[in-house]
Amino acid sequence: MSEDAAEFGARTVRGGTRFSLWSGAGEHAWVCLFDAESGEETARIEMARAEDGIFSATVKEAGPGTRYGYRVDGRFAPHEGHRFDPAKLLVDPYAHAIDRPFAYDPRLAAPREEGIDTAPLMPKSVVTTLPRPKRPAAPKFTPGGLVYELNVRGFTMRHPDIPERLRGTVAALAEPPVIEHLKKLGVSAVELMPIVAWIDERHLPPLGLTNAWGYNPVAYFVPDPRICPGGIAELAETTKALHKSGIGVILDVVYNHTGESDAIGPTLSLRGVDNAAYFRHAADGTLINDTGCGNTLACDHPMVRRLVLESLRHFVRYAGVDGFRFDLAPILGRSMEGFSAEAALLQEIAADPVLSTRIMIAEPWDIGPGGYQLGQFPDGWLEWNDRFRDRVRRFWRGDGHMLGPFASALAGSSDSFTGKTTRSVNFIAAHDGFPLADLTTYAHKHNEANGEENRDGHNDNLSWNNGVEGPTDDPDILGARRADIMAMLATLFASRGTIMLTAGDEFGRTQQGNNNAYAQDNEIAWIDWEGRDRDLETFTAELSTLRRRTKVLSGTTFLSGETDETGIPDVAWHMPNGNAMEPENWEDPGGSAFAMILRNTHGARLAVLFNRSVTQLEFELPSRDGYAWSEASLGKIAVPARSVRLVREGMHKGNRSKRNATV
Repeated sequence: MSEDAAEFGARTVRGGTRFSLWSGAGEHAWVCLFDAESGEETARIEMARAEDGIFSATVKEAGPGTRYGYRVDGRFAPHEGHRFDPAKLLVDPYAHAIDRPFAYDPRLAAPREEGIDTAPLMPKSVVTTLPRPKRPAAPKFTPGGLVYELNVRGFTMRHPDIPERLRGTVAALAEPPVIEHLKKLGVSAVELMPIVAWIDERHLPPLGLTNAWGYNPVAYFVPDPRICPGGIAELAETTKALHKSGIGVILDVVYNHTGESDAIGPTLSLRGVDNAAYFRHAADGTLINDTGCGNTLACDHPMVRRLVLESLRHFVRYAGVDGFRFDLAPILGRSMEGFSAEAALLQEIAADPVLSTRIMIAEPWDIGPGGYQLGQFPDGWLEWNDRFRDRVRRFWRGDGHMLGPFASALAGSSDSFTGKTTRSVNFIAAHDGFPLADLTTYAHKHNEANGEENRDGHNDNLSWNNGVEGPTDDPDILGARRADIMAMLATLFASRGTIMLTAGDEFGRTQQGNNNAYAQDNEIAWIDWEGRDRDLETFTAELSTLRRRTKVLSGTTFLSGETDETGIPDVAWHMPNGNAMEPENWEDPGGSAFAMILRNTHGARLAVLFNRSVTQLEFELPSRDGYAWSEASLGKIAVPARSVRLVREGMHKGNRSKRNATV
């Protein structure tokens, strides 16, 4: 690699800016300068090509704030993966800022022979100077805590206590009302759905819709101007404010595909730079679609790996973020032979002096061959656990043969992860699918607003409606739905491992039955702060407080039934009548209730009592000399229908005093 082109992108030097770009198959490349006000192209400078495929040029008249883009020419041979077109203006893959958001226009995908100059349609990259990076502090978040997933725009657009000018932006997350809410919930880290610059899918503009989630990226270093108009500095200030309150920041990132989509998609950046290198292709030049989004980044290619590593470091070094959640993460470890936890990119992340200190969370599945990889990521990675999600939903829905799988999920999912510590991120609802309240309100999806005649989104949501599909005024049905939500929340906070709550689920948000609200930048997906269920919110906050104060609940070692020096097992499973669970009890297809008794500190225990039946049950818990269960009357504890109770064990009066509690 050329020494003076060791840094890609636009780098200010004495008297100007040096532009560097890699294109292994490109034959010619130009950096184009644009007037900031008129948008007119003012200069086109051919870049010198080195043998290693790096094009570079130093432009004296270019300084901070200069608008620019690239054009690259070479062979147009789609059957070999080559799609060069010098009429297409390209955003710099290493740009740190762009002058406006991406907007889809069909002319961006015009065939090369039409010669349509796309410069007027494209955002321009902006020459940017960055402050001296600071050494990142240790992450605020540690495994076992509460991750709070949120969409920046949808989370703040309807918040009445946030200044209107800040609503929908990253800066809004630093406002006192937001931080107060996060602290009330005991959030360990916010997980921001994608914030880098993205483009709408081509079918959305004709429907009058826009991509509201951001899972269609183009520029990996650039915070999208729509939600982060202050760029990396705005993200850094917000991260600083959250850190000051003890809250970490995790970015949801998408390194599996780009918004350039399939063969008839737009040419915006990587496709025009070197399509054959950056994207995975079959032997006939067809784009491989292991993502369902039209293309798949070739994460085994050295230049793709470099792009991923440098963009991740960028957000750590200049914004101080605590970690990353990787969308469709098996793509990171894919080659033409399939997924490997020993893949070069995964090893480079582990060896990187900056990234190795961060929290890494995998969504451990894609739609390619062998795409389901739960439990297969390297040590140190956390993983979204959809088996936990499905087991909890099935249990509370009333499915048969669920006691064993449900208990395994509670204890850390040792059937999915190896070692002594669970790497599970337990969740019941996420951005993709029904929110928690809709799980108990809709047995079927209702995605008509997405303009695809309800064909999009998952068909099997493991949901139920308690007797009526959708809204109702029936108090009995409303009560049943609320009880189910509370039971699932209690289950989540009583589970072993890291837990994740999606914003608004703590107070019963709804998406009106839409289980794929990615294109709903409106009241369907925006959180209704004024209409929230404040009692449910308080209940969730109390669960979080109990979890934080009770170490046994937030642990990450697997529960196995092993005893300590006092002879107390870390977990014991009992029937409501007090007898230990036997194999035939676990295998009972209609089993609906059991007690999970956890070893707590100072010799006390904590019982978590689950009753999914439609009647109240009386639980008897095993007793021992000197101790008693709080709230027990004649040795029995009432657990209402469709509910979870948490009961502490404490010493009898006359022994050392210990405060008892029940939730």
